[in-house]
Amino acid sequence: MRETRLAQISIFENYAKHGRAEKLKQLSSILDNHPEILDIIKKDLVNISITKTGRKGLTVENIFRCLLLKQQLQVSYDQLAFHLCDSMSYRTFTRLTDGFTPKKSALQSTIRSISPETLEQVQIALSVHWLKNGDISLEKIRADSTVVKSNITPPSDSQLLNDSIRVLSRLFAKSRDETGIKLRFTDQRKISKSLAFSIFNAKNAEKEVLYPKYLRIAHIVLKQAERALDNEGIKNSSYEKSQQWLADVEYYKKLLLKVIDQTQRRVIQKEKVPASEKIVSIFEEHTDIIIKGFRDVHYGHKINLSSEKNGFITYLSIENGNPTDTTLFLPVINAHQQQYDKLPKAIVCDGGYASKSNVEKGRAMGVKRVVFHKRVGISYTAMGVKIKTFKKLRDFRAGVEGNISELKRSFCASKALWKGHDGFKAFVWSSVISYNLVRLARLQSG
Repeated sequence: MRETRLAQISIFENYAKHGRAEKLKQLSSILDNHPEILDIIKKDLVNISITKTGRKGLTVENIFRCLLLKQQLQVSYDQLAFHLCDSMSYRTFTRLTDGFTPKKSALQSTIRSISPETLEQVQIALSVHWLKNGDISLEKIRADSTVVKSNITPPSDSQLLNDSIRVLSRLFAKSRDETGIKLRFTDQRKISKSLAFSIFNAKNAEKEVLYPKYLRIAHIVLKQAERALDNEGIKNSSYEKSQQWLADVEYYKKLLLKVIDQTQRRVIQKEKVPASEKIVSIFEEHTDIIIKGFRDVHYGHKINLSSEKNGFITYLSIENGNPTDTTLFLPVINAHQQQYDKLPKAIVCDGGYASKSNVEKGRAMGVKRVVFHKRVGISYTAMGVKIKTFKKLRDFRAGVEGNISELKRSFCASKALWKGHDGFKAFVWSSVISYNLVRLARLQSG
């Protein structure tokens, strides 16, 4: 059974005499002051139904510290396993016992077992404690939104068709191993790959000829999927993996239907498909299309966040779709009231959040100064400030751009590398926790 933490920690701390090692030592000291977060994470990692025998493996503390280290180093699981094997400072920070080095598969399975909801609770618990301790100040906060990209290539109709055909055909080819029944089908992967390559390099006139051919191939694979799902031998198979195989075929068949419909509307009928109805990846189907400005298109999710004067992120939400910034203003204030039981005295935001309604509602809730760096017709009196105060808060707002930049550059939050929607959210929350912890360690060490 997995333990929460080692009962007895070595009295010898083998940190190197280096600036980075000193920061890790400071960060370790901060984590030791918050044992309560291990109890929050414990529910995702400890199975109480397992008997207390056998090898203990990684403790909850080991896993959480490995997660923090991974986000700081911005490395893969394989590289993390090497660093833990090679560096005494990293081993000391993660509290690994002598002679024990986790493999990349163990690191991946345990770290990914921590849910995004749990990581969000950890972030809130730490922030509330730091507010009570005086490390965080809610005198004034600044809010902004940005985009975290999904780990996908820029989409195209031909590539989506090729991915769908490739994945379904691969499932058909593995039917004997997964279900015990061999499916007889004509493999369309080679011709699909050839058509996708031809379309990628073709001119518009040639694409109009190639796409109908490609859609005919897609319909053939669709019929193959329907026959596979109706196969009585597979339905009644005694193989353990047969039901999962059927679920996978059903799942990717539905995605192929969406891709075919999207391609026919966009390419054949020349219809403008709304972003909310588009699919941009069959592997990360949760991905939204986010348009920043006029032509800057991103594929991922919009995040809305706020930071205070020391740069700590006090609030973060991962949005669905591409909501306007004006609708994201009040949730920032409501979240501070719910999480901290306290409202900031002043909040300053980007001009995209600006509206007279937001100013009136924000001040009615108890925020004294509600400022937008572009006034868009809102008077200084309505915002509760004089010109001098407005300029100071406007300059203060610029700091959130640096906070976002550091979060993306130094903590790998520019692109979420974990699979699935939950993986996306867990990756973002782990980056935010690492960012805040490192910031506190930096401030305490001077």
